[in-house]
Amino acid sequence: NVPGERDAPVSWTDSSGNLWLFGGAGYDSTGAIGNLNDLWEFNPTSKEWMWIGGSSTQGAADVYGTKGVPAATNVPGARYLAVSWTDSSGNFWLFGGYGNDLWEFSPTTKLWTWMSGSDTGHATGVYGMLGVSAATNIPGGREEAVSWTDSNGNLWLFGGAGYDSTGAGATLNDLWEFSPTTKLWTWISGSSTGNASGIYGTLGVAALSNFPGGRTSAVGWADSSGNGWLSGGLGLDSTGASGYLNDLWEFSPTAKTWTWMGGANTVEANNTPDRKSSRLNSSHL
Repeated sequence: NVPGERDAPVSWTDSSGNLWLFGGAGYDSTGAIGNLNDLWEFNPTSKEWMWIGGSSTQGAADVYGTKGVPAATNVPGARYLAVSWTDSSGNFWLFGGYGNDLWEFSPTTKLWTWMSGSDTGHATGVYGMLGVSAATNIPGGREEAVSWTDSNGNLWLFGGAGYDSTGAGATLNDLWEFSPTTKLWTWISGSSTGNASGIYGTLGVAALSNFPGGRTSAVGWADSSGNGWLSGGLGLDSTGASGYLNDLWEFSPTAKTWTWMGGANTVEANNTPDRKSSRLNSSHL
């Protein structure tokens, strides 16, 4: 057993140390190329792959079932450039990759549950009030976002290329928190409309007015204190110019503030101008 070659899948590690792989754009069992929704588990002890679910052929549609109800027939559709988390209970979470559907997978029961979002693509974000959770809140559909998990097991989502509160396709800088306990989204910071410039403030100083500019293809992680970190990507700097970024940011989930920690507040730092990206107008959405 072995997954086909692929690009931009998502992955998790379970409590037993097994590795999990879902979807991406690549080759199916027939050698055809397309978006995939196969789910695989790899055991580092036996060095063996196991095909757990999803289709062996590309282009499979979602089977949503009933929101909040796990079922053996439920499965996310083929996708790539989604984001993933593992919560404090060891369950896996999957969001987006064009759409704004949120899924939970139990590695114990091997069942998927559609938890929130739309069952159609190109969904507009519903932001609600800043800092206030609500059942109607949901990030817009997106790809190439950043995710991490805090020390309380909450899921965090930042930016990407997707749909803002007006339904426009844009580069985003919104930050969202999802509670696996309450099953509610909260818009925490950033703009509800796309293509926002970064507000850097003073290097090393946290402020409520600080936030990174809209971007895609950044990297994110959480430190041992549960703070979120964000670096680089393709996005907008403090002047509104677009290109490659090398800025480093820290987010405190307690204070709800961003701090610019390093790197430049302008694009193309220590880089050559001819590498400037043309992908930021999100024309592919």
